[in-house]
Amino acid sequence: MVMQKMEMPLLSEVEKLALKKVKIFRQSLLRYILRAMLASMFIGFGVIVAFKTGNYFYLEHSPFAYPMAALTFGSAIILIAYGGGDLFTGNTFYYTYAALRGKMGWLEVTQLWVSSYIGNILGAAVFAFMIFTTGLYAESSVNGFLLSVVEKKMQVPTMELFFRGILCNWLVCLAFFIPMGLKGDGPKMFSMMLFVFCFFISGYEHSIANMCTFAIALVLNHPGTISWGGVFHNLIPVTLGNLIGGGILMAWMYHFVNKPFLDDDKE
Repeated sequence: MVMQKMEMPLLSEVEKLALKKVKIFRQSLLRYILRAMLASMFIGFGVIVAFKTGNYFYLEHSPFAYPMAALTFGSAIILIAYGGGDLFTGNTFYYTYAALRGKMGWLEVTQLWVSSYIGNILGAAVFAFMIFTTGLYAESSVNGFLLSVVEKKMQVPTMELFFRGILCNWLVCLAFFIPMGLKGDGPKMFSMMLFVFCFFISGYEHSIANMCTFAIALVLNHPGTISWGGVFHNLIPVTLGNLIGGGILMAWMYHFVNKPFLDDDKE
């Protein structure tokens, strides 16, 4: 009973958020895509901060390179949550749950997923171009850590990428879901950054974060092991894994385990 009382208000917020996003989509596809672009640009900021920080430790061959990157990458989720970005991975949870509740159709859910993914791609491309024009990553000594991580991501076997994608978006969706029940911006931000730290340090795969990281790596002076083939090799299974993590382990799971209480609300 206590668990039901805790989850029901949060699930109600998820439903409201999904319907708010749908309203923007129905009013203007351009506005919706621009919000999606903002989300991947915000992630781009997180990527730059994370790998710039980690690179100082990487140059000294310190084991703290990856933990420091994981710690600072949390800035991205704060920007998205408070800056109004629209992220594909979170949408796999929100829209699936709203559809399971009968608040929207599956065709529209698919259109929303595709639109947010396209917007995220465009935002990643624009942000990568802007980083290129700054010249901040022109020297190889500055981008060594970023390129080494990208190179490894492109060589991971497909099935491993798929399951890493599932686990990643499970945590990322929880990073947006759990704070809905917390009071005050401080606890909300701390919990968000904690969950993001967990997925990053665990080595899980986030399609949009990877998208931004790959885009930046491709505009830099990179080795031949970093290629468009590697981008597709990574992003396809990771995206599918993210979809299952948000759609099944979050939306379907919470809808199913709370269905008796949801049915009571209808009566």
